[in-house]
Amino acid sequence: MAKKRVPGLRVGSGTSKIRNPQSEIRNSPRNPKSEIRNSRSLVAVIMGSKADWETMRSTDETLTEFGVAHECRVISAHRTPELAAAFASNAEARGIEVVIAAAGGAAHLAGVIAAHTTLPVLGVPMKSEALNGMDSLLATVQMPAGVPVGTLAIGKPGATNAALFAIAILANGRPALRKKLHQFREDQEKKVREAVLE
Repeated sequence: MAKKRVPGLRVGSGTSKIRNPQSEIRNSPRNPKSEIRNSRSLVAVIMGSKADWETMRSTDETLTEFGVAHECRVISAHRTPELAAAFASNAEARGIEVVIAAAGGAAHLAGVIAAHTTLPVLGVPMKSEALNGMDSLLATVQMPAGVPVGTLAIGKPGATNAALFAIAILANGRPALRKKLHQFREDQEKKVREAVLE
C-alpha cells in the first residue's frame, strides 16, 4: 500500500537533505548517531510563509546537528486557520513534544498554536521590512496570562536558540542528548577562550 503524502511537510532525522518546506513528506532514514532513536518527529518547526525558511534553516540545521527527529512546514495562522488549529490539536497525539513557530508582521502563529495545545510552544519573530521585526516580536511575546509562548530573539539568532531550547527541553528525559548539549556548551566556551585577536 502506498504511503500517504502530505503536501508542505519536511521531515528531518539528522541525515535528511530535504530543504524545501513545500516538498512532500518523505521518510528519512534514521541517523545511526542520533541521540533519539524515534522514527516520529519530536519537534515540529512551522512558519507562516515560505519566505521564512531562509531564516528557519538555522533551526532545522541545529536540530539535525543534534540528531533530533523533526519536521518543517508552512502553516499560516491567517491564511490557513483551520489547518493551524488541526495541526496543533493533533500534534501531541502524533508524538510531537515541542513546537517551534515562526512568523512575521502580525505574527499570530505561535499564539494560535499555543491556544490549541498544551505542548511547549516556542515563538521566533521574523524580521519585517516595515518595523524591522519589532512588530513580530511584540505580537509573539505579548500573550495573555494562561496561554504561554516562549519567545526568542528576532531572526536567525532566535531560530538557532529555539532549536537549542527545544533540545534542552527534550534533554530533560534523555541523558544521551543532555550529554551532547553539555558538550556543545563546552565547545562554545573553548572557542571563546582560545580566540586570538590579530
